[in-house]
Amino acid sequence: MTLFKPVEVLKLFCGFIIWLCLSVSFVFPSIVLAATPKQNAVIENIKLANTRDDLLTYFDVKEAFTEKTRQAILNGIPTVFSFYVTLYQTGGSWFDKKIADIQVKSTIKYNPLKKEFSIHRPWKKEDTVVTQSFEEAQFLMTEIDNLTIIPLNKLIKGNKYQLKIKAELDKVTLPLSLHYVFFFVSFWDFETNWYLINFTY
Repeated sequence: MTLFKPVEVLKLFCGFIIWLCLSVSFVFPSIVLAATPKQNAVIENIKLANTRDDLLTYFDVKEAFTEKTRQAILNGIPTVFSFYVTLYQTGGSWFDKKIADIQVKSTIKYNPLKKEFSIHRPWKKEDTVVTQSFEEAQFLMTEIDNLTIIPLNKLIKGNKYQLKIKAELDKVTLPLSLHYVFFFVSFWDFETNWYLINFTY
């Protein structure tokens, strides 16, 4: 019977760990490579409008849902989109002046038992919308409409302004039971570029 010294056992264990890591990288190279780039989500259809009292914006996000995102949602993981809207007064000095800074969130949660999607959009000051259509749920998650930016009395006639808009998927905290399924979950998030609109009030 051969007995191994503690040092030899440690060397064997370390060698096994290294072999295991190398084996995983060879067995799953496509997963690692596919996980590297972020989703190319884009913001489209940006519009400005106003009521009697406020300046409003409208826009939507395209390519926000990857197959991994859909899979996570259908497994019941709450998913949150954040939208950032910033308004600057420009042209009047060396530095632009930030006059509005808004962050709003939309959350989607799937109930597998009822086969229903719940979309919560507190920025719209409405009740949670419930639908059995995943297509409708995705539309509601990526559309921003009638979002108030700033009261009109805060703007000056003839002054120049710049609107900046960005959207991203919030990082997801997974239940321990799903960690092995979505090991690469941090790679299926999206973050758009900043989109700019210059206008004169």
